[in-house]
Amino acid sequence: MRFFTSEQVSCGHPDKVCDRIADTLLDAYRAGDPASRVAIEVLMKNDLIVLAGEVTSQAQIDVPAVVQTALDYVGLKEQYTIQNHIFKQSPDIALGVDVGGAGDQGIMFGFACDETEECLPLAYMLATKALKKVRALHHPLLGADAKSQATVAYGDDGSIRIDTFLLSTQHSEELSLEEVRGIVEPLMKETAREYGLNEDFRALVNPTGRFVIGGSFGDAGVTGRKIIADTYGGGGRHGGGAFSGKDCTKVDRTAAYMARYIAKKLLKTYGFHKVEVQLAYVIGLAQPCSVAVWADGEWRSDLEQEVRNAYDLTPKGIISFLKLDSVRFSDVSSFGHFTNQEMPWEQI
Repeated sequence: MRFFTSEQVSCGHPDKVCDRIADTLLDAYRAGDPASRVAIEVLMKNDLIVLAGEVTSQAQIDVPAVVQTALDYVGLKEQYTIQNHIFKQSPDIALGVDVGGAGDQGIMFGFACDETEECLPLAYMLATKALKKVRALHHPLLGADAKSQATVAYGDDGSIRIDTFLLSTQHSEELSLEEVRGIVEPLMKETAREYGLNEDFRALVNPTGRFVIGGSFGDAGVTGRKIIADTYGGGGRHGGGAFSGKDCTKVDRTAAYMARYIAKKLLKTYGFHKVEVQLAYVIGLAQPCSVAVWADGEWRSDLEQEVRNAYDLTPKGIISFLKLDSVRFSDVSSFGHFTNQEMPWEQI
């Protein structure tokens, strides 16, 4: 018997609120000027939101109004003070990017497996789907902040079952723990049924017994702090670079999307169980300095050459191939960047 656990957080988790703000600002700049260079970080604590980073753009946007749009989407009603510390991109970085080079050095991983229709780990999809169901309720007595975690047990006989399913959600003072459980646990069981799995798992709902204070009033939020929840729930490796608030010249984002596309394509083309792809870049240079592919645990140099021959892996090539100029990135700022099958990097 072996166990694997993944977690997910809601769009109202303070870290994801920051990601939503960063990507909503990114979308606004790109809408006014598609050539915008954007790298925005967000910090929030209590009723303070701090924006920092670099933007070079011809677009003139109402930053507080755009931030409010992101907060409205999440459903946050508090009044926030905004400190704006966004400046222009360094001309030293622009030297390499202007000629088509990568905006930074780094390694990016793409991953795909055959456990679910989305080609993502089962535990990760369980945790994500359960939170989406809570969000879809729009329950007036549940807050925006929530977390979920699923542990899947794999038997030596090939059986698969849910061992433990956890969901913690912010709630009103008016609700007791049993009332919260009565709202949430049926959604967890519904999620299990959708995947043809057992409903007799150990169900944990708000295990501390109370979750009234949430969001930035319960914890600080920072962009890029939920990179595993953004990607593969720990099922695949991660290069460490976050996505949100970064325009398409930043390979942290662009190359990670391309690596995901390639991994999923190889998985479906050759019938593998699991594929992982690594792309590595050097700042200012267009072509990746290395491409690595693992299929079902084996290092496949033949597939590495196939990938190089099949795709233009320069930042400009990726942007064109995946049609990233038409993507609204705030749409993937919560519940995972690879769970929305309408995104171009998921279209195989």
